[in-house]
Amino acid sequence: MPVFYDIEVGSALMLGTAQYPSPAVLAEAFRAARPGIATVSLRREHGGGQDFWGLVQGLGAKILPNTAGCHSVKEAVTTAHMARELFNTRWIKLEVIGHSDTLQPDVFALVEAARILTDDGFEVFPYCTEDLTVCGRLVDAGCRVLMPWGAPIGSGLGINNAWGLRALRAHFPDLPLVVDAGIGLPSHAAEAMEMGYDAVLLNTAVAKAGDSVGMARAMALAVEAGRAAFLADPMEPRDMAAPSTPVIGKAFLA
Repeated sequence: MPVFYDIEVGSALMLGTAQYPSPAVLAEAFRAARPGIATVSLRREHGGGQDFWGLVQGLGAKILPNTAGCHSVKEAVTTAHMARELFNTRWIKLEVIGHSDTLQPDVFALVEAARILTDDGFEVFPYCTEDLTVCGRLVDAGCRVLMPWGAPIGSGLGINNAWGLRALRAHFPDLPLVVDAGIGLPSHAAEAMEMGYDAVLLNTAVAKAGDSVGMARAMALAVEAGRAAFLADPMEPRDMAAPSTPVIGKAFLA
C-alpha cells in the first residue's frame, strides 16, 4: 500500500468528489472503489455545506483537501490555510493553475507556494508537470510527494508523455509518485501503475461516466492489476518473435 508522509493508505486509488450526478451516486461509487484517499475542494465543500462535509466524512477514505481553481501564490496559500482549519489536516493538494485552457500548473508559482506552505507545517501534494527540473525544485522546497499530470485535467486522454513519466520514476526511485489528471479509462490507470507509480488520482472519468459506480469499480481493479504487474517484473518488449514452445529436443521429420 502507498505511504504518504509516513501514513499508509489502504488503496493506490485516489478519487475526487466533484461533478457526480448526486450525493447518493458519489457515496455508492466510493463504496464500490474503496479508494484510499478522497480529494475535496474547499470551494465544493462550501457549496454543499455541512451536508456535504458529513457525506465526505462517511466515505471511509482519508481526506486530501485541494486548492483547485487557484491562480496565484496568495490565493493558493490562503485557501490551504482555510482547508487546514476546516478539515483539521496538514495535508494539502496544491494546485496553482497557470493556463486557463489546459489547466497546466504555473510551475514557478507552484514552487513558491510549496515552499511557503512547507515552512508553515503543511504536507504538500503538488499537482505538477513531469518536468525533472521543476520536480527537483519541489523536492528542494520540502515536498515528499510529487503528482505529475498524465494529461490535462478532465481530458480523459490518458498518459500523454510516457517517456517523461518513466524518466521521473527513475530519477526519484524512493519518492512517492502519483499520476494526477487525464485518466479516462481503466487501461490508463493500469498503465500508470505498471510504470511503478505509487497511486493514481482521478475524478472526471468516474463522475461523468454513464455508470459512475461501475467505472469506479473498474478503476479500482485496474489500479490493483497494474501494481501487481509491476511487482511481477514484466518481460521486456522485443523487436523479433520468440517461440513460446521450445524447439530443442523436438523431432524433425524429413
